[in-house]
Amino acid sequence: MKGRAIKLREAHKAGSPAFCSVAWAPGGQHVVTASAAEVAILIHDAAAVSAAGSGGRSSGSAAAAALTTIRLHKDGVTAVALAPGSGGSLASCSIDHSVKFYSFPDGTFQSSVARFTLPIRSLAFNKKGTLLAAAGDDDGIKLIATIDNTISKVLKGHKGSVTGLAFDPLNDYLASVDSFGTVMFWDLCLGSEARTLKRVAPTFGSDHSVKNALYWSPDGQTLAVPGLRNNVVMYDRDTGEEVFMLKGEHEQPVCSLCWSPNGRYLATAGLDRQVLVWDVKSRQDIERQKFDEKICSLAWKPEDNAIVLIDVMGKFGIWESVVPSTMKSPTEGAPDLNKTRAPLFDDDDEEEKPSTSAGWEDEADESLGDSAAFNHKRLRRKATFDDLNGDSEDVDMIHETESRKRMKDRHKDNKEGAKKAIDDSATSGRLVTARMQTAFQPGSTPSHPGKRNFLAYNMLGSITTIENEGHSHVEVDFHDTGRGPRVPSMSDYFGFTMAALNESGSVFANPCKGDNNMSTLMYRPFGSWAGNSEWSMRFEGEEVKSVALGAGWVAAVTSSNFLRIFTEGGLQMHIISVSGPVVTAAGHGDQLAIVTHASDCLPSGDQVLDVKVFNISEGAQSMSGRLVLTPSSQLSWFGFSETGLLSSYDSKGILRVFSSQFGGSWLPVFSSTKARKSEDESHWVVGLDANNIFCIICKSPESCPQVMPKPVLTILELSFPLASSDLGANSLENEFMTKKLHLSQIQKKIEEIALLGLDTTAFEDEAFNTEAALDRCILRLISTCCNGDKLVRATELAKLLTLEKSMKGALTLVTRLKLPILQEKFSSLLEERMLNDARVGAVCSNATSTNHPPVFHATQPAKIVQNGNNLEASPMATPNPFAQRSSAAVSKKAEVEQRKDVKDNNAKVSPAVTPLAKIPKKNDNSEGKAKRERDGTADQVGSITKSSEDGNRAEPQRPLNPFAKSSSNKEQSSSLLDSIKKMKVESEKVDKANVKKVKV
Repeated sequence: MKGRAIKLREAHKAGSPAFCSVAWAPGGQHVVTASAAEVAILIHDAAAVSAAGSGGRSSGSAAAAALTTIRLHKDGVTAVALAPGSGGSLASCSIDHSVKFYSFPDGTFQSSVARFTLPIRSLAFNKKGTLLAAAGDDDGIKLIATIDNTISKVLKGHKGSVTGLAFDPLNDYLASVDSFGTVMFWDLCLGSEARTLKRVAPTFGSDHSVKNALYWSPDGQTLAVPGLRNNVVMYDRDTGEEVFMLKGEHEQPVCSLCWSPNGRYLATAGLDRQVLVWDVKSRQDIERQKFDEKICSLAWKPEDNAIVLIDVMGKFGIWESVVPSTMKSPTEGAPDLNKTRAPLFDDDDEEEKPSTSAGWEDEADESLGDSAAFNHKRLRRKATFDDLNGDSEDVDMIHETESRKRMKDRHKDNKEGAKKAIDDSATSGRLVTARMQTAFQPGSTPSHPGKRNFLAYNMLGSITTIENEGHSHVEVDFHDTGRGPRVPSMSDYFGFTMAALNESGSVFANPCKGDNNMSTLMYRPFGSWAGNSEWSMRFEGEEVKSVALGAGWVAAVTSSNFLRIFTEGGLQMHIISVSGPVVTAAGHGDQLAIVTHASDCLPSGDQVLDVKVFNISEGAQSMSGRLVLTPSSQLSWFGFSETGLLSSYDSKGILRVFSSQFGGSWLPVFSSTKARKSEDESHWVVGLDANNIFCIICKSPESCPQVMPKPVLTILELSFPLASSDLGANSLENEFMTKKLHLSQIQKKIEEIALLGLDTTAFEDEAFNTEAALDRCILRLISTCCNGDKLVRATELAKLLTLEKSMKGALTLVTRLKLPILQEKFSSLLEERMLNDARVGAVCSNATSTNHPPVFHATQPAKIVQNGNNLEASPMATPNPFAQRSSAAVSKKAEVEQRKDVKDNNAKVSPAVTPLAKIPKKNDNSEGKAKRERDGTADQVGSITKSSEDGNRAEPQRPLNPFAKSSSNKEQSSSLLDSIKKMKVESEKVDKANVKKVKV
């Protein structure tokens, strides 16, 4: 209901909206006002203000009627604060970078604190008035000891301008909020951060006429903070978890609030120019007022039923009889913390403990107080205990309080050693009750009033939305404008909060809303032969938590733990029950992956998540297992790489991919901590391919990108979190592991395609190129090991070389480096490799001898001997059984190597190996002819081989490659240089013959 209209009087003149502050004196006899638009601080008589309001004057200047006017600041006054208790002091801060103290109520100047470099925006006294917190655009929150007005501690952690400060009534914590909406709890015993709540409060951008505020309840159990949904959220003092919220008729974000003396009622002011009074117990608003301008500050009168408020134009007034007389009085049952607890929780008492006082020392400032002050406080504590000697209940409370403070001291070392980051706050001693991670949509960002946010952002494009007068405006954009069709924008009346995007279309979903508690799923194809191909589904009492798209299917996972799969046309194909609450889902082609909770969180705060991968077209489950996360982290991104690898990224900055290695393992392929250039950088993952991660770099406190300005996509190389090598070759080792992983992926792909009976030529070529690149990397590592005297490691690397040419290069390398031991080792490795190749060739020949009689005979394997910088072959005594190199591995790699060697005119090839000889067949089929025409260079080299002399003796030239194309007849030259010379001679003969024919 709405009460009598409040009439405001002008206290400060402002040509444009500016932040104004107002505060009650402790006894309620005076009101203090100030404005950022002028330098004056006014002290008013509260009774006169009330009388003026009730006398019917709606306007008029209150500045002339003020009891005291203070004009000592050089610029606008941004905040005022009054110390509790009678005879307390008045503090003010200004855009002129200073904090000033005055006696109250006469306003006599006492002192100034001018150790600030930027404007100050907020002030707050602790319960006893012994400590003043001041903060603003400057770096850190400064704690000022009022006994001598010196800065005793600087609390650093906020990245934005601090706009609100509030001391816990029990003097355990200081709460602060900044312009980015981040709330921080500071432990006053340790002088350090206790926990952080990121982006929980609204942001007002460059509008300095309003600012974020926060206030503790009078009993100190909950902290009230304006929320992101035009509401007020209550957070628990010890865990920082959301307890409940107040949501009513505010149409825009709340910007100021205050508690009644007993904590039963809460008054809130919003950007919609409304002031609402809430019954916190019933969570309903009981009174409201509408004003001409935004109310930027308000305060509840101590021990009375009245509120003083001031708007952005400098007009203020007192709202009498805020709570109706039919309801409980706002002063009845107010907690009395001063009698039993305040002396024990005085922040200065901590300084008598040597272990704690050290935590309060500042690098540049002196500590608070001296030994005399400590003795005085010991006497005061003793007197308190004497006064309470007869009250057993109070004594028990005192003992409980002391026990709690001793517990804090025991955990001090653990808390001081913890990292100051939001993810680590979950592992601190106070947050032992971790919650299961809520569901999220990969590529989406949180919504903010009046700003665009991403519903989806992936490697293809993005979907953005912005609220606009009862509906939202949705746009679909592609990174490559020529890749996809132009999609018209859409008016969204459902309030979609998540989406997924692929080449065929987009899917949208919203949480449950409306009287029927309905959740909506809608699919929009980008192109269709039908006129009306868009469709939607509604779920009553069942909320969509995550959506995914694939090749011809749409999936949604709901709060009922149902996985619902639809066709592109909207046919409901499958409904599957999943094992736990969903966290997220992603699709790629036929593959659908979902992540669910396997159980509650562990006591350490670790999430226990399962992942399943379904093949939609086959109706099968291809993978099921536990999703690996870094300890005390949550899942931040989930999806598939461009090559189809399942990938995950957690809040600790570790990117993992699922590999078939070791029976199926998660491999860490990127560490944000090692890749970032500064501590305030974070990486918001968009996707990845075989070698790179695509991300958007965000600067703290931002953890996700903004739509405007358009985010810049950054490409970073995958980098395994390697230990620091004693060789100093981390980049080479990272390249080695990356290429090895890529090669294993190609090999698996070749196996899958081969099982389907499809052509693997393209993947075989890619596999060979990857092997060659891996060998080059290994050779560089061998060189580094030799220079670092790590000969055993060099030998291990040599065993990993795939190509025979690379093995010979390693042998040449160690010879030039004059390492005879390695030279002998590498020669043995090469001999063993050639023997193994010969045996494999014999096995392949015997396996195919039924249909294809052997026509090749192997020569004796040659022993490789180093002679200077050249490789020579000497026949061994043991003969090699005949072998037909008909396998795909041998022939394909031989072809590729020969083509590469023919193009290299400067290559030095040793005539160490006897080439394979080709016996011409009478029934040479057309396929063989076509192959010779396609591989002209290889056929020309083979055609000049001396088949009459070496036809019965053949020796394998190079190691086996399981990914080469098959060839029944393949020949190689003992010396490519000699072959090229002979080819030139034959070519000249042919040219001469042609000339003779022309003459004839």
